[in-house]
Amino acid sequence: MRIGELAGLIGISTRAVRHYHHLGLLPEPERRANGYRDYGLRDAVALARVRRLTELGLGLDEVRDVLADDAGRELHEVLDELDADLARQEEELRVRRARLAAVRRQAAEHGGLPAEGPVSDELAALFAEMARTSAARPGPEPAVASKEREVLALLESMGGEEGNQRMVELLGQTTAAPGAMERAYEVYGLLDALVDAGTADPRVEEAARALADCIPDSMVAEVSAEDWARAAGPGAETDGGFLAAYYAHFAPAQARAVRRAIQLVAERAR
Repeated sequence: MRIGELAGLIGISTRAVRHYHHLGLLPEPERRANGYRDYGLRDAVALARVRRLTELGLGLDEVRDVLADDAGRELHEVLDELDADLARQEEELRVRRARLAAVRRQAAEHGGLPAEGPVSDELAALFAEMARTSAARPGPEPAVASKEREVLALLESMGGEEGNQRMVELLGQTTAAPGAMERAYEVYGLLDALVDAGTADPRVEEAARALADCIPDSMVAEVSAEDWARAAGPGAETDGGFLAAYYAHFAPAQARAVRRAIQLVAERAR
């Protein structure tokens, strides 16, 4: 048989046959006087086996192991390893589909996904409440509110399951009191008004005190007094870490108000 006839018989391309020759998976047959390969039945049997093994999901290196006479692994060992790998892939797909279903459910429940998403159901519910509060207020949403959601989504992606659950619980406590979300949006508005202000503007102190008042004692107690003081310290904006990046997220007067609010909270935590 010519190479095209062999390939057609097994149902693969001639290019694949040549590739198998190159990798040593299929021995080179004898050649005719004109230089063309001359394939026989044994070549067809060998090629069919290579095809069956690849259809099982084996890589070509694994196929080479199976076909090796002595040095390679036994077929059952390769198949056991392949089965375990497929089981892991199935579990990964199950988890990914469950996450996808949760995201689709969020979109259906909240009329679309938040721009910061996908996030947990709890955070999506909080973002939806923020959207409702914003829609009930005159004018566009304060830019600081959007930044707040971005930071919360980032923190959730950084934390583990237990830490995220605690964060959501604390956020729930922060917004549970009647009018809490409305007060939060008042603070967002105060901070927004500082976008072009100087750091000595008296409105900085006003915004800082309003922001500190929005943080309940339960959240204050969650963090040690030393950590609150460190977050409010003069080096927090220049240490090159997360806090420095967080403060840089704001205009200078806004950052000053946020750091001043943390100072006020640190005093409560003593």
